[in-house]
Amino acid sequence: MTITHPLQSIQTPDLMHERLARLKTEFPDLFTNEGQLNPAELLRLTGQAGREHFDFQWWGKSAAKRKAFSPTTAALRYDAARSVNPEIAGGNAIIEGENLEVLKLLLCAYRGQVKCIYIDPPYNTGNDFVYKDNFKEGERAYWERTGVSEGGVKTSTNTRADGRFHSHWLNMIYPRLLVARQLLREDGVIFVSIDDNEVTHLRKVMDEVFGEGNFVACIVWEKTRKNDARFFSIGHEYMLLYAKDLEHLKVLGVLWRDVKPGAPEIIAEWRAIKSRVGETNYEAQQVELRTWYQQLPKTHPSKKLSRYKSVDKWGPWRDDNLSWPGEDGENYEELIHPVTKQPCKIPEGGWRYDPKEMQRRIDAALIEFRKDHNDPPVRKTHLLPIPEEADGLDEGAADADGESAQPAMKVLGSYLYRQAQVSVKRLKALLGSKAFNNPKDHEILSQYIRYVMADDQSGIVLDFFGGSGSTAHAVLEMNKTDKGKRKFVLVQIPETTEVKSIASKNGFKKISDITIERVKRVIQGYGDNPQPIDAGFKVFTLQKSAFPRADFSPDPDATEADQLAALKAFIAAKEASLFNTLDPQAVRDEVLLKCGFQLDVQLTPIAEVTANPLYRARDQQTPPREAIVCFDSHLDTTTLEWLRQQKGHRVIVLEAALDTTGKWNLHHQLGDGLVVF
Repeated sequence: MTITHPLQSIQTPDLMHERLARLKTEFPDLFTNEGQLNPAELLRLTGQAGREHFDFQWWGKSAAKRKAFSPTTAALRYDAARSVNPEIAGGNAIIEGENLEVLKLLLCAYRGQVKCIYIDPPYNTGNDFVYKDNFKEGERAYWERTGVSEGGVKTSTNTRADGRFHSHWLNMIYPRLLVARQLLREDGVIFVSIDDNEVTHLRKVMDEVFGEGNFVACIVWEKTRKNDARFFSIGHEYMLLYAKDLEHLKVLGVLWRDVKPGAPEIIAEWRAIKSRVGETNYEAQQVELRTWYQQLPKTHPSKKLSRYKSVDKWGPWRDDNLSWPGEDGENYEELIHPVTKQPCKIPEGGWRYDPKEMQRRIDAALIEFRKDHNDPPVRKTHLLPIPEEADGLDEGAADADGESAQPAMKVLGSYLYRQAQVSVKRLKALLGSKAFNNPKDHEILSQYIRYVMADDQSGIVLDFFGGSGSTAHAVLEMNKTDKGKRKFVLVQIPETTEVKSIASKNGFKKISDITIERVKRVIQGYGDNPQPIDAGFKVFTLQKSAFPRADFSPDPDATEADQLAALKAFIAAKEASLFNTLDPQAVRDEVLLKCGFQLDVQLTPIAEVTANPLYRARDQQTPPREAIVCFDSHLDTTTLEWLRQQKGHRVIVLEAALDTTGKWNLHHQLGDGLVVF
């Protein structure tokens, strides 16, 4: 009798296998009778056989792609000692480890869940750190090279004298972008900072990974000007912005707008009022909002926006005139007042919109008529951007009262100026020394992340080149300003700082130490007038799996001697596992993540079972993932009997805890709800 049950692999998802499986399901004729993909058939299908075509190639590209899609057996381990306020972390996490391995691990629970990615990778200047993707077990293992006991990763430079200077950099960034795309939501976006050294190559790579049609903007960030330059002062960088699916954003009616100071506070207050007085009680919302404006001190930034004092289903709005923004408009047709049935007064320059657009706006309740026809109606300008309101006309004209009609929100341009020294000085004041070169400006990141996340105040922001922690700082400040619940996940390799550096002398032995300490101080408050933030984060480290590998797979690229050495190491690990006791915390962390639970998972003890510690696991993704879990390597008969009664629930147990009979009985009762790890 064959017993089948869902056995959860210690590996992360095998993306190459998934792609081939989908292709085989849709096009079985492209595969041989042995189940192998037939490249000749694929070329015939696409009509590409023998044809020249545009392609971007470099040395090592195929291997880099295989690296992206191959699974890992690594794991994340919770580090309670370095976490800050973990009980209120709310999904915030800083992960210390090699970022390609970590990204693969995050696929288990975060695939299609990340709203915004921002990264600031090495610019390939010839002196910056280049990631060495050499993580095969049996070779120079990553855990030995990056373990805290070894002092972290040794930096390696990619010099221009190397004949594969650009290829090395591309082989670093390409697999990480391929995996990162899998993590984005369908409405997600990614920013990548870069300079002139690799911007042309990065643009081509991102066109390939995300699709040329999903390019949104190349933002020029002017930072400094050098008067001693021989030809031109090159003081700018770029941020390349791509969407996961730009057409999907358009279908959703997404409209990005930048907020003026004070606008987030108004939006947060309106939402609080709405929850108190009722979703559709616009009159009561309006009364309370106007009272709130009156009580604000004159210096409060929201005071300048107090003309947004009316409320409808889209939120606070102000009235703007309906006249054409010039002298000679084209529409002077009569507009009948809905109450008096008389023609409304026509502005001197005519109406702002043609008759068809005017009627559309009236039907959409975006035109407000005055009490009678003696005054022209007004158009609504909402504090929150809505697609129905966008008209592309100049929003900077003066209104009928002579007041600027500039809205509280505006479209951002593709150029920005902010001196680099602003963020350098701020980080130095925060940490007490210049511990990090060229930190990104968290205020600029906050502005742009808020811009692309639009009305999403609870999405996940990922930065897998965490650096000095600017992205986490930006998210925390955004949440503080508008009472949002956005979450950050940062990844930083434990790269050692130079022994003689200021950072090392101040106790920061690894770049990840700086990342963690900066975010910690932002939360606890800093400066002469510290302002603590009610937030926290959990720290995780990349570790070797707590479980011995279940099988041995030869490496086709390795030598015979390396193959033999790897086999011996595998056998030794399997033999040692028979006598070693698994670390409970390591088991818990690995099992939960690889079973799809995000890093904010909560475990609630099940009191009705006492023979083994059982928990109800639940995270905060939408919808939340839930399961009954047990991490013991032996299950009492009373526990097994209770578990057999949990039909309809997902139950996760260790394979070592079940004998053949117990495994069969549980699977017979729970079916696909049973997950054996």
